[in-house]
Amino acid sequence: MTLLATDLPSLSVAMRDGSRAEHEAAEHSPYMSELLEGRLSTDGYAALLLRLRRVYAALEETTRAHATDPLVAPLHDPALERLEAIDADLEHWAPGVAVDQIDSPAASAYADRIHAAGAWGGLLVAHHYTRYLGDLSGGQVIGRLLQRTYDLPEGRGVAFYEFGAIAKPKPYKDAYRAALDSLPLEATDVQRVVDEVKIAFRMNQALFSELAADLDAYRA
Repeated sequence: MTLLATDLPSLSVAMRDGSRAEHEAAEHSPYMSELLEGRLSTDGYAALLLRLRRVYAALEETTRAHATDPLVAPLHDPALERLEAIDADLEHWAPGVAVDQIDSPAASAYADRIHAAGAWGGLLVAHHYTRYLGDLSGGQVIGRLLQRTYDLPEGRGVAFYEFGAIAKPKPYKDAYRAALDSLPLEATDVQRVVDEVKIAFRMNQALFSELAADLDAYRA
């Protein structure tokens, strides 16, 4: 039977459903479990932020460089950028740390993958979606848990999870998904995007696995 275009899932649904297993594997990492239970030291959380800083530096640099690409332009929004927020959080968790000197093969590999994704806008969209829509979804829950678990002062330590220029995440996410679904992609292109989303989640899991190897040192 030949499938009509209307029989195929939208891009946003294909990205979500096609990467569900990889997404769940990353979410249930031992490192994140320890962090959200409040069992890690400030150094333990700073180690994650330092890795994410390298990833977001690559994502934001590459996105800006390709902001006029017809696949990237509908999603590009400076209100999503996280690098400044990560630096603000590092000032709380690890003041004075040398942000560019962390030894993290996992973060470097992730950043390299994002830079390479600039070769085709659809691949970059996969990373943009994986990071930012996650920040606007589960990231909001993580931010609140960190505030309670670590008894953080108001406005300190969780800037990464706060989007001051996005008043209502739900309508923003709906509009983001609508923009995804409007991208001019053929079925084979959609599969390439989904495959890259899977890779993005695996690379995120690799970050957590790298951190989990040092859990004993990071425990409070």
